[in-house]
Parts: sequence; C-alpha cells; structure tokens
Amino acid sequence: MAATPDYYKTLGVPRNATEDEIKKAFRKLARKHHPDAGGDEAKFKEINEAYEVLSDEKKRKLYDQYGTANENQIPHGWGGAAAGGNPFAGAGFGSWADILEQLRNGEGAFGTEWNFGGQGQPRPRKGKDVTVSMNVSFDEAFAGCEKKVKVRKPGSTEKESLTIKIPAGAVDGGRVRLKGRGAAGTNGGPDGDLLVTIHISDHPLYTRDKADVLMDAPITFAEAALGASIVVPAPDGTKIRLKIPAGTQDNTVFTAKGKGAPRLGKNASGNGNLKVKVKVQIPHTLNDQQKAALEAFERATSESVRTW
Repeated sequence: MAATPDYYKTLGVPRNATEDEIKKAFRKLARKHHPDAGGDEAKFKEINEAYEVLSDEKKRKLYDQYGTANENQIPHGWGGAAAGGNPFAGAGFGSWADILEQLRNGEGAFGTEWNFGGQGQPRPRKGKDVTVSMNVSFDEAFAGCEKKVKVRKPGSTEKESLTIKIPAGAVDGGRVRLKGRGAAGTNGGPDGDLLVTIHISDHPLYTRDKADVLMDAPITFAEAALGASIVVPAPDGTKIRLKIPAGTQDNTVFTAKGKGAPRLGKNASGNGNLKVKVKVQIPHTLNDQQKAALEAFERATSESVRTW
C-alpha cells in the first residue's frame, strides 16, 4: 500500500492550522496549479486530495490519529484498549462479558476459534472517493445552475459526461457529492463517491461572506456631509435605494436585509443580506468654484478635528 502523503506539507500549513488558514492555502495553490491556468494536473490533484481530508473535521481527525482518512485502512480494534475497552475487540474475541462467560463454561478465555483477521473471505471495501474542481461565476453560484463535467467511469478508462447541479447560494470551496461515481469498490464493495469542489470566480462589484453579499458604493464628500439618497444594484438584478444620513463617515456599512444569497443547510431558510460599505471619494483636483466653496466652508468651521 502506498504511503499516505503529508497533507499539511502539501498545503504548506502547520498541523494546528485553522479551517480558514487551510481554505486560504488551498485557494492560493489551486489558482496557481489549476490545469486551465497552465498548472500541473498531478500537483493539482494532490492539492485537492489534501484539502478534501483537512477541510473535513472527521477525516482530519482520522488522518491525524492514524495517518490515513480512509476508515477501511484502519485495522480493527485500534484505540479500543486505550479507551478502557477490550484490547482484543475486532480480532474475534468478543467482549469482556463473552470472555468471562466462556471461562465459566470451561471453554477457556478465548473460546475454541481464533480469528486474527486476514483469513477467510476478504472484506468488501468501498471504492475511493474522487475529487474534482469546477469553476462557476458569481451569478451561477448565487442563482444556482447546472454544469457538465467529464470524469472517468468507475473501473474503466473511459470518460463520461455528468450533469452537476450547483445549488443556489453555493459558497466558494463548497462540495457537491455524487454517490457511486468515484473509484470502483473491491470484493463486492460499493463504488466511491465523486466530490465536486466549487470555486467561484471574482465579480467586479460583489464578494461573498457565506450567504451575505458585500459591496462598496462610492459617494461624494457632499453626499456624506449633507446626506443623500443613492441607488445601488442588488445581486438578484433589482435596484435598492439607500438613504445616506448627513454626516455619514467613510466605510460606514448599510444593510439591505434579504438581498443576499440563498442560505444553505438542513434548517436554513431565506436569504442573507446585502451589506453596502460607502467609500467617500475625495477629489484629486478642484475647479475654481469648488475651491472657493471649500475655502468658505473652512472659514465657517470653528471646531478642530484634532484633539492634541
């Protein structure tokens, strides 16, 4: 059996890396090594495999403890004695209650039949999960869409075209699972699954924070000082009117509730919010009339903005 690679080394993160650190490292490497960008396909697959394990809490725990995230590669009984249980569990010896019962019946502590594994019929094993990545636009992830992907058929060298349904509100780094579309199982075991990792392309106006959509809106110095009403485009194609109060400061965030992306999850409902950060634009040059107006404003201003 080939040794499992060091997934932390593959992504260039420490073993105590947080979920966000792992995600950021993966996105950086994925952009660099993606075949569509001229990267190495083998290296890209290694990066995807590492992210698939380290981004999944259960798989990461298995990998950290046993050096593999494949439950089928972990020998029976590992960890049983450490937890205070029967150290022979999984080797055919049964529970402590069974052993004591056999002693009372004069059968000996371990009965008459020993089974250390590796004998008899091989156990069915599920095929390995296969991970591929797919790029979608911001709008496709926001509204949901269907995309085609070509993958190798389980147990064959031929490729087939599959339709992937991207749910509305899909997030960057999210995965779509197609059961039974991964590597072929062995000894009658089920085929693995196909995991499609979603990557969302950048948008000129919007970014995402889960179901919330973020955007910047430029306003003039006069609009910030005197107040104004501005219209901004929402990601669902509608227009929103925002009231800017007089005295609004740079980087103030206004929230349009329910104008974000659809929320995903078993108990999730509705949409996130659209969060608009206003950016006060200071002119680089002034005409004579603007300059005169600001000079008059300066003369009419008695308070100081500095406290020292």
